[in-house]
Amino acid sequence: MSQYPDAHFLTSANAPSQFVADTGSEVAVAGRSNAGKSSAINVIVNRRQFARTSKTPGRTQLINFFALRDEARLVDLPGYGFAKVTASTRAHWGQLIQQYFEQRQSLQGLLLVVDIRRGLTDFDQQLLALCHSVDVPVHVLLTKCDKLKRGQAASALLAVRRELADTATVQLFSALKRTGLDDARVQLDAFLQQPLDRD
Repeated sequence: MSQYPDAHFLTSANAPSQFVADTGSEVAVAGRSNAGKSSAINVIVNRRQFARTSKTPGRTQLINFFALRDEARLVDLPGYGFAKVTASTRAHWGQLIQQYFEQRQSLQGLLLVVDIRRGLTDFDQQLLALCHSVDVPVHVLLTKCDKLKRGQAASALLAVRRELADTATVQLFSALKRTGLDDARVQLDAFLQQPLDRD
């Protein structure tokens, strides 16, 4: 049974003019290509293939809007840092993502997907800075924690917490083992239910 039985795809956008109406609340999901973003979305929503997964990193090349329930949306942002695309395409993605964060009043939070074995990359740091500049809170999912021994995962979590300081919250997550699933869902709902005042 899905956590969001009425969840469905709305539209894909390649320009701000194609964004859905800026009403209600929405949470964005972002991460480096091959960090496990689509798998995380599918497990959190509890819908197989809700967000497409692929063995080829970087398949999410548009901003994809999904309805979770009335006036509540999940927004899948293009993966970054790995996809084999042209420099002009990569620049367009960067500009599109920046416009999205700067324009969306309904955006209440970001779930940042980070491969625990890689840690925070320069791209992640740039996105964290962008969110900070527009007062959007961030919750980091350290994915693929099942790939590490428990002690290693705990050490990695502590290291990222220190690196983030008070700029974002962070947790361990594994789509395969469903580690941290309840915590991720609680955070998603908290973002959706607490509209921000960014005026």
